[in-house]
Amino acid sequence: MKHIVIVGGGFAGLNCARKLAAQREVRVTLVDKHNYTQFQPLLYQVAAGFLAPSNVSFSLRNILASHANIEVKMAEIVSVDLSTRTVFTADGRTYQGDYLVLAAGSQANFFDTPGADKNSYPLYSLHDAELLRSRILEVLEYADRDPLVIEKGALNFVIVGGGPTGAEMAGTLGDLLHRVLRDEYPNLPLNEARIFLIDLGQAVLNTFSAKAQAYTVTMLEERGVQIRLRTSVKEVAPGHVVLSDGTKIPTRTVIWAGGLKASLLSNKIGVKPGEGGRIGVQSDLTVQGFPGVYALGDFANISVGNGKVLPQLASVAEQTGKWCARNIAADIAGEPGKSFEYFDKGIMAMIGRNAAVAEIGEHRYEVQGAIAFAAWIGVHGALLCTTRAKIEAFMEWAWDYFGKIKGDRVLDRFSQENIDWSDNEEKWNADTGKSVK
Repeated sequence: MKHIVIVGGGFAGLNCARKLAAQREVRVTLVDKHNYTQFQPLLYQVAAGFLAPSNVSFSLRNILASHANIEVKMAEIVSVDLSTRTVFTADGRTYQGDYLVLAAGSQANFFDTPGADKNSYPLYSLHDAELLRSRILEVLEYADRDPLVIEKGALNFVIVGGGPTGAEMAGTLGDLLHRVLRDEYPNLPLNEARIFLIDLGQAVLNTFSAKAQAYTVTMLEERGVQIRLRTSVKEVAPGHVVLSDGTKIPTRTVIWAGGLKASLLSNKIGVKPGEGGRIGVQSDLTVQGFPGVYALGDFANISVGNGKVLPQLASVAEQTGKWCARNIAADIAGEPGKSFEYFDKGIMAMIGRNAAVAEIGEHRYEVQGAIAFAAWIGVHGALLCTTRAKIEAFMEWAWDYFGKIKGDRVLDRFSQENIDWSDNEEKWNADTGKSVK
């Protein structure tokens, strides 16, 4: 039997493994540093408390339990020998295969911004989402006990990055603060809460149409979001951020949605990474010079004509995983692999309650508002891994939409250090956006 080693249990790796499971002449070893896979497009809903962690994370062993030719190993891969298709784990073990699939995913790209890696909250893993949820609740509890910390930025939330993750987080946070939590914090002036969306580009959701961008700006502003375009973050300190225009915003919650790069493993496989730290691949998804080695999803730079590289989207990862499995099956059968062809299903983003944008299909048929909102829920719910997860997610969304009593938001993570409010004694003028002595 041919042995396939897959590194990473995300969209790409999991779909590759499931597709290969139908091949009786192969056995698959799926290695991931976690024993679960996560549905990354919904992590911001976990951070806002609209969904539970169990709604967006699923046991890899449970998903693959019915496939006797697949085994799951929980281990962190620290290096790779492409020539022998061997991976080495942090605890000294090795896994070698006839084929090697690298789908190790991505991590936040802080672009060397001082303090960003230590003082901001990225939103690219389940752990990130849980920490951010706790920080949001933590600052609200502080402000409820001591209103003086509001002047020190307790109710200021800064989101870096105006792409789908940043825009969705901003809109959802606006709904959370100005609609959902009003009854839970009756003595807290949540109308004074301010959400800042910072982006160096010229538009929010820059991959969408101008019409969708204008709609998104309107919906975000209705939710109290202040948008700062053509502006970058120069520093993220424990108690404030400094913008490129000199503005200093006191805050204890900086959400980093400013970009992705490949996981650290891309620097430890013996080939030079390309843009975003990702590994370049040939048209059949193999790494040039290394037969039987494939790179997929967020770990790979995949070109599709005119030099364009596919974005880091769940649909790209899913399709590359399935395509890779077909090419491996073809190679085992002595047939050539086929060049990857991406089926563009479109793009969508949910801005808040009854507010979403969708551009469907390759020709980008545009939908906005409540219809796009319903389509977003349908598509994302359907993509969840298990039937139980789909039912639970739809019930949570329905409860939030129709119910008068909102879901519980429990501050259950006490491992974080207490907030030190003493390092930022300057007051802040909300009208000018400047600090005052």
